[in-house]
Amino acid sequence: MVELLEAHYGEPQWEGPLDPLDSMVTAILSQSTSDTNRDMAWRGLRKRFPSWRQVAEADPRDIAAAIRPGGLANQKSRRIRDFVLWVKERFGEYSLDRICTMNEQEAYALFCGVEGIGVKTVAVTLLFACGRDVFPVDTHVNRISCRVGLVAANSPPHKTHARMQPHVPPGRCYSLHVNFIRLGREICRRVPRCHVCPLCTACDYSRTAERQGLPVA
Repeated sequence: MVELLEAHYGEPQWEGPLDPLDSMVTAILSQSTSDTNRDMAWRGLRKRFPSWRQVAEADPRDIAAAIRPGGLANQKSRRIRDFVLWVKERFGEYSLDRICTMNEQEAYALFCGVEGIGVKTVAVTLLFACGRDVFPVDTHVNRISCRVGLVAANSPPHKTHARMQPHVPPGRCYSLHVNFIRLGREICRRVPRCHVCPLCTACDYSRTAERQGLPVA
C-alpha cells in the first residue's frame, strides 16, 4: 500500500526536526478540532504567551481565551498549563528534547501517564518532531486501516496503532501516515469515493461495497 499511495501522491519528505514541546502542545490543541482551528489556536497561544514559562505561570482562563478557536478551550487550557508545569518538574527545563532519544516504549509509558496525553500525541511528536519511524493513528488513518482490512472493522485507534506498527515497512511510517491522511481527506472520507481511490483493488470495503450495498460517493 505504501507503493500504491506513493505512485498516486508521491513520496512525502520529512520536514523536521521540530521542537518536541511545540509539537506536543500542538497535538493537544488538535484534539477534536480541524487543522485550521488548531493552527488559529496555536497562533493565539504563542502571541499571548511567547514563552513556555509564561504559559506555566498563566491563569488557565487566560490560556483558554487565547486558544478559543480550537474548541474545548477550558479543558485544553488546563491540560496545556499542567503539562508544561510537568515538563519543567520532570526534566528541569521547558524542553522535551530528550524525548527524541528515548526508547519508544519508554516514551509511551512516561507521557501517556499525563492527563490529556495519549498514544497518538506521543507518536505524532516522535514522528514529526524527532523523525522516528513510528506510525501515529488519527481518525483518517484509523478509518482507512479498518476499511481496507488491515485491522478489524471496528478497531479503535489505540488498538490500530498497536496492530499496524509492526506491519509498516521499515523507514516508511512517515510516508504511509502522511499519504493516508491525504487519502482520508480527499477520497476515503465518511462516504468514500472508491471509483478514484488508488487502493481500490486492495481494499476490502471497495471490493464488497456494491455487493453489500455499502455507501460510496
